[in-house]
Amino acid sequence: MAELDISTKNCIIEQEGKTLIVTLNRPEAKNAFNPEMLLGMYKAWRRLDEDDSLMCAILTAVGDTFCAGMDLKAGPDGDNGASEEFMNLMGTVPNVHWQALLRDNRPSKPLILAVEGYALAGGTEILAGTDLRVGAEDSIYGVTEVARGLYPMAGSSIRLPRQIPYCRAAEMVLLGRHCTAQEALEWGLINRIVPKGQALAEAKKMAEELCKTGPLALKAITRSLRELQTDIAEEEAMLKSDELAGPVFASKDAKEGMRAFKEKRPANFTGE
Repeated sequence: MAELDISTKNCIIEQEGKTLIVTLNRPEAKNAFNPEMLLGMYKAWRRLDEDDSLMCAILTAVGDTFCAGMDLKAGPDGDNGASEEFMNLMGTVPNVHWQALLRDNRPSKPLILAVEGYALAGGTEILAGTDLRVGAEDSIYGVTEVARGLYPMAGSSIRLPRQIPYCRAAEMVLLGRHCTAQEALEWGLINRIVPKGQALAEAKKMAEELCKTGPLALKAITRSLRELQTDIAEEEAMLKSDELAGPVFASKDAKEGMRAFKEKRPANFTGE
């Protein structure tokens, strides 16, 4: 597995086959967000979009806490340690932090989350921007901003009610309620629970499955899952779904997939 030159001190970015692995690396601060971490994540998501050899990404973290959200010790008046590169980037991409946290301009390919330990505040907010989620058996989730007099600006009050039952989402964002891995599984917040220390390994298994599929189909289905939800009337959603499906069925990959099925062999997809 090769580390890429877009890594930063607090965000390690590696490539393993067709999968980008993004690792939050600030364990001494419970992986709380800082500018160097956000810079790395922003670069990772843009690389995922731009590199046709990549099909998905895994987001994970070093240490026994996935992420404690914003670094409250640094704000509102503290030194956040922003580098010149980060400040220059903000001059041209003002919402770079929201792109990093998957609120804005999410990459067009699937994102897999691997959580060990606590995922609180921004740690659960970024979860809602991913597509497939693995949690260790001791993982804990919660949107705790309200307890600090803050607003969950990365989108939890919007996304969580669309992803899990409304009352559960309200309990999380209004009361700052923590939930266990088992509750998160039952509510539909995560996909799978694994033994402690195995979240990344399980996420890699998911990534391996994704990387066997057709790249064009994968991107189109990902768009459909994210964009055509219950706020769009079913008839309109079906028409938009047909628009996504058309280019996929007209592709060389679609023909290759059907041919491979007929010939009882693995498909050789090229993204064309």
